[in-house]
Amino acid sequence: MSRVVRGILIVCLTLECTALGVWTGGLIVLIAAVIPAVFNTFGGQDAGGLFLTRSFDGYNRLVLAALAFLAAGAGWRTWVGRRGVPVPPASRSEWALFGAMAVIAAVIVFGLHPKATTLQAEAFAAQGEEARKAAFAAFFRLHWPIRFLYLLNLGLGIALIAVKVRSWIQHQGVAR
Repeated sequence: MSRVVRGILIVCLTLECTALGVWTGGLIVLIAAVIPAVFNTFGGQDAGGLFLTRSFDGYNRLVLAALAFLAAGAGWRTWVGRRGVPVPPASRSEWALFGAMAVIAAVIVFGLHPKATTLQAEAFAAQGEEARKAAFAAFFRLHWPIRFLYLLNLGLGIALIAVKVRSWIQHQGVAR
């Protein structure tokens, strides 16, 4: 393998690992640290909810960047590997997990999250106890599936890390 190809491989794998770290680690930090801190500090559902919405907006942007890095790295490895260069191509499992993660992220980022943000704003603006209750009920009906999809994507991200590690170990000749 030439030095250039080896250098590009190192960059690709590093960016892929970083992207998966941001994807999984970012969500773990939001769930385990930021959400409890916000609701224990801000003291109110409105301020805390708005802060978390903005936090997840930022996380979603990072996920889109991570998708680009993962696709570019796996795509380059597959393309070069099919041309006879001894670079481990992305496996079918890797592509399947990545594809599922990308679809789920797209559903959240471009479909559900913007709608939830609108419902949240309507709930905050609602006047009267009954209107406020109804608006928050509508928001939480959508919020639960979004939570589930985030957690599912976290699990898929961890699974993708395991698939990558397994392929690196096998590539190094370590027996099962």
